[in-house]
Amino acid sequence: MTTPSEFHDRMLSLGLARVAEQAALASASMIGRGDEKAADQAAVNAMRTQLNLLDIAGVVVIGEGERDEAPMLYIGEEVGTGNGPGVDIALDPLEGTTLTAKDMPNALTVIAMGPRGSMLHAPDVYMEKVAIGPGYPEGLITLDMPPATRVSALATEKGCAPSDITVCILERPRHEAMIAEVRSTGAAIRLITDGDVAGVMHCADSATTGIDMYMGSGGAPEGVLAAAALKCMGGQMEGRLLFRNDDERARAEKAGISDLQKVYSRDEMVTQDVIFAATGVTGGTLLPGIRREPGWLTTETLLMRSKTGSVRRVQYRTPVSGN
Repeated sequence: MTTPSEFHDRMLSLGLARVAEQAALASASMIGRGDEKAADQAAVNAMRTQLNLLDIAGVVVIGEGERDEAPMLYIGEEVGTGNGPGVDIALDPLEGTTLTAKDMPNALTVIAMGPRGSMLHAPDVYMEKVAIGPGYPEGLITLDMPPATRVSALATEKGCAPSDITVCILERPRHEAMIAEVRSTGAAIRLITDGDVAGVMHCADSATTGIDMYMGSGGAPEGVLAAAALKCMGGQMEGRLLFRNDDERARAEKAGISDLQKVYSRDEMVTQDVIFAATGVTGGTLLPGIRREPGWLTTETLLMRSKTGSVRRVQYRTPVSGN
């Protein structure tokens, strides 16, 4: 028998799916409208409202930034009714605000939940990341390897040529040398403009997505969210925080991080079983976008539990005037 203070992931999972779903629906009217801030605000408002309906004592550990910079769903904000288990929440109400504003692929609403203390309290700084899907020997790919060595190691393990490997990388000036080195191996690169949580998730289902590996630097909060997804989907990931100045180092120390050079594995970023939900906003390889029909909107949500390895695809159809 469970008590109200226990993290009952099965009971909470459908509520979490609804949180992601409603955030996506709230941003639907902003797809292709060119207003990133309005799209994000709509998703934030809906996600916060739905979280506060759940019987949890939740704390946002990965959110929209520091309290002074993000008036809603900031790191440390308490959500839920307070009547239920203490939980950590990692979220990105709209991963891909630019993608949504421009109606480009792979915008998602993303949220993960685990027992209190289960997720790395990553500060809002950059993180160097590398990830591959499930089924490979532990430590096959590491951050300490040069990019070309990672490609060669994965190709050898897969029994294929490096030219058969596809790597996902954020298209940023800081990645130009990495991109050149990866291409020198003969590997293909799928460049993405935004959305590195989706980028990491793609390598966990390479048969569907065609992506074998993710590498590059992006937001540390997104790194923890991606680790939560891989905890459910399977796969390996390493992350190392990157600091540009003393202010960012101070943020890490404030978050309780003492070893600023530490390389975190997936299971060090997410230490206990979690649930994860992502709803497609614009169409992509993993999830279809919001579908409009006369009088109706339809969403699809990926709902996963790391405890059981279960993956559900939940389709939700609602009248345009409904909730």
